[in-house]
Amino acid sequence: MTRTPGNSFRKSRGGTAPRLIVGISGASGVAYGVRVLELLKEAGVETHLVITRAAEMTLGYETGLKAKDVEKLAHTRYRVDDIGAGIASGSFKTMGMIVAPCSIRTMSEIATGVTASLLTRAADVVLKERRRLVLMVRETPLHTGHLRTMTQLSEMGAVIAPPVPGLYAKPASIDELVTQTAARALDLFDLDLGPTKRWGEDLKEGRRSPVKPSGAGKRPGGKPKA
Repeated sequence: MTRTPGNSFRKSRGGTAPRLIVGISGASGVAYGVRVLELLKEAGVETHLVITRAAEMTLGYETGLKAKDVEKLAHTRYRVDDIGAGIASGSFKTMGMIVAPCSIRTMSEIATGVTASLLTRAADVVLKERRRLVLMVRETPLHTGHLRTMTQLSEMGAVIAPPVPGLYAKPASIDELVTQTAARALDLFDLDLGPTKRWGEDLKEGRRSPVKPSGAGKRPGGKPKA
């Protein structure tokens, strides 16, 4: 995929929009997955969604939404047990996959390759095809087993991206915090989305004046001025 100026994207060789798989597991923080879908829809990215049964429960607890409300944001939603879906095959071309949020159980299944659902099977396919896999692991504190699993996944090519808020963006609400975190995770797919506040660009505290040329302040011959 080639990015063009703004939030538009060139179509792939087959004439279709760029595709990204979105998985939502049952960890706390399902709002991140919902916001990821909203941002991708606005950007014209074709999303292929898998929601676990635990995630459906968490959606109700944390947002009051139902799975059918969230699936409206996606191009296609698959049943979590549909192992014959397109995203279960490496021949189905995608940019990769983001799991937002990613539970410890989901992370562990992906790490072992013993996949019990379409979500973890799709993630396994992304890894074997050497595509980008981003896991927004939502757990704290972490014991040594968790950390070892993360190391294993990183060595396999996955990106571990816990939803840690960037407070330097000075979010005025939980909604702004979720948006910034979700947009930064999508940066990992080279998706430059409008809502992202960037240090050194949008945030004045991070801006700096140009550094003087290396020869400034020196006399001819290289000696500093008195």
